[in-house]
Amino acid sequence: MNGKAVRVGLIQMSCSTNPEENTEKAVARLREAARSGAQVVCLQELYRSQYFCRDEHPDLFDLAETVPGPSTEAFSTIAAENRIVIIVPIFEKRARGLYHNSAVVIDADGATLGIYRKMHIPDDPLFFEKFYFTPGDLGFRNFDTRYGRIATLICWDQWYPEGARVAALGGADIVFYPTAIGWHPAEKEQYGAAQRDAWQTIQRAHAIANGVFVAAVNRVGYEGPPYTGGQEKAGLEFWGTSFICDPFGQVMAQASTADEEILIAECDPAKAEEIRRNWPFLRDRRIDAYAPILQRWID
Repeated sequence: MNGKAVRVGLIQMSCSTNPEENTEKAVARLREAARSGAQVVCLQELYRSQYFCRDEHPDLFDLAETVPGPSTEAFSTIAAENRIVIIVPIFEKRARGLYHNSAVVIDADGATLGIYRKMHIPDDPLFFEKFYFTPGDLGFRNFDTRYGRIATLICWDQWYPEGARVAALGGADIVFYPTAIGWHPAEKEQYGAAQRDAWQTIQRAHAIANGVFVAAVNRVGYEGPPYTGGQEKAGLEFWGTSFICDPFGQVMAQASTADEEILIAECDPAKAEEIRRNWPFLRDRRIDAYAPILQRWID
């Protein structure tokens, strides 16, 4: 972070079925975040559409876009005009029949710094991502922006400690997790609170274990067919709760479960320095003993 504190912004919003409408909303929110002093701003996973992975349907590949494409064109201009870094999660069309769940990092001058492609791809009820997305092949990348070195992972990546650790070892000061996660309506009453708590806890743990700031942004709203009380096909209720925590896992700012919000918090590298000096987890790692982690399972 070049020794200076950075104001991080997260855009938590609901999405319609109209990509242009969602882009216009995101542009307006980004301008508002910039007016409020945000310097690095992250949109939610697949911001340009509703979460289409609830179904497996070939026509939904039409939602994908190239890089450069509509999102980079729109947000490069906004980034340059407002001197902000923007993390733009998209449904990337890399080639015919080859698609990724990606995030484009645009610097404060409007230049595209690069792409991160989601490494871990889930396949669960209403989260049928393996039908759409090829696993990322660019690794866990860091990006040197005008305001400091950042990493971005995406949603399912947030459950894996390895990605956050590699990002931290590469020098990231802040790890962003654009997300689309919510409740199955039939499960919410029994499991909902525990699921949301686990989601936040695992990411706060990444901050603690690695001495980095973590910023997770989720969408809000109900998407899909209405739930009528049985186990039949229904939609998802996204639980928002976007948050930013410090390198000791303390939540600095948190959004609600249901409202559209712009979340902003200041991330000061002095805080990370202090915590890493007193909790030197990176110093005491036994890198000579970790080879088994490269195996799928130890028999």
